[in-house]
Formats: sequence, C-alpha cells, structure tokens
Amino acid sequence: MDYKWRVRQAALAVMVLFGGIESGCAQALPQDAGTAAQPAVQAATAASEALPATAAAQPAQAGAASQTIALTPDEAQQNAAGNVAELQQMIRGSDLNELRTTYNGTYGASLLFYGKEMTYYVALFQNKTFWRVIKTTDETRAEAIYRDFALKTQQLSEVEIRRIRLEAQKAFTDRIIALTQDHANRLQADLAVARQQQALVADQQKQTRDQANALQAQKTAAQDQLRELQRQVRELQHQVEGGLPAQ
Repeated sequence: MDYKWRVRQAALAVMVLFGGIESGCAQALPQDAGTAAQPAVQAATAASEALPATAAAQPAQAGAASQTIALTPDEAQQNAAGNVAELQQMIRGSDLNELRTTYNGTYGASLLFYGKEMTYYVALFQNKTFWRVIKTTDETRAEAIYRDFALKTQQLSEVEIRRIRLEAQKAFTDRIIALTQDHANRLQADLAVARQQQALVADQQKQTRDQANALQAQKTAAQDQLRELQRQVRELQHQVEGGLPAQ
C-alpha cells in the first residue's frame, strides 16, 4: 500500500513538472518564435521520415498473419503517384535487378529490387509502359503484391487473348476460303476449256464427217465411172478383135 502511494505521488509530480515546462515554453515562444520553431520542424521532419519504416513494418506483420496482402485503393494511388516516374528513371541504370516477370498478352507484372536501399518495386505494365508501381522495403509484401499484379495481368489479358485467337481463326478461315475459291476458279477455268475444246472437237468431227461423206460420194462416183470405162474398153476391144480367130 505504501509503495502504490509513492508511485502515485511520483506520477503527480511529473505531471506538475511537465505542466510548468509547457507553460514556460508557451510564454517564451512569442519572444523567439524563429529559434524555437526550427527544432520543432526538425523534430517533425525526423518523425515523418521515420514513419514509413514503422508503417511498412505493420503491413508485414499483417501479411505474415493472413498470408495474403490486399492493396487498398488509397495506398495504390499514393504509391503510384510518383513511383512510376522514379522507376522509369532508375530502370535506365544498372543497379536495379529484375527478380520476377510475368507476361499475359501485352500486360505484364515485374518484381524489381534495388539492392543499395533494400527496396522492392512491383510494377504492372502494358506494352512495356508502366501502369502502376508499388514501392516497399518489405519482401513479403512485395511478393504478395507481385502475385496480385500477375493475377491482374491474367484477368486483363483474357479479352485480348480471345481477340488474338479469334483474329487468327478468322484469318485462317479467310485463307481457306481464298484457297477454296482459287481451286473453284481453276476447276471453272478447266471446265470452260474442256467445254470449248469439246465444242471445237465436235465441229471438227462434223467437218471430218462431212468430208468423209463427200469423199465417199466421190469414191462411189469414181468407181461407177471406172466400171463404165472398163465396160467401154471391153466393147472396144471386142470390136477391134471382131472377125479374128479366137485364141
């Protein structure tokens, strides 16, 4: 009981002491505002610089517990605001290492590592153009965001991949149609030639048949003429030999 009473007395004394100090500072501030403001600004700057490390540690603990880290819209906007330009500038150098990359169609996700500052950059891009970039010093969080971005590329590329396949199928069908049409045109041309040739042959056959019939008639007439001449020759021979002894 005596110990608790002493602790309460000590706490009360500390509160009174701090109250007196704050009152003194409040009275002295108007007299030397510039001098007193500088340490306050420096302290606020130091606190703001130290804040990201603490904020990064908290998501890491949450990620370890849930095994899945979902990026909030506000965080994504804040990280993507200046990280895109920063990564575009850094990627031109040789200090950035590409750890993982996933491609789905024209979309891709990359996990990049800047070893000098032990910082990870997770990028979502399309056609080699960065779309979203998340910067973090937490390896677990970086891996989780990368997996999320890789899944997004798969989802975003589904329509694009379907379009590519449909375009290929249409092009293939158009090519088959063109080949089939060409084959049909060739067959049509062959049929036209065949019909033309058939008509020509038929005309030649008619001419040849007419010529043959004319020749047959001429042959018949010649044979008739020959038989008549042979008859005349026999008669003349008989007349010439008339009155002569028979052989």
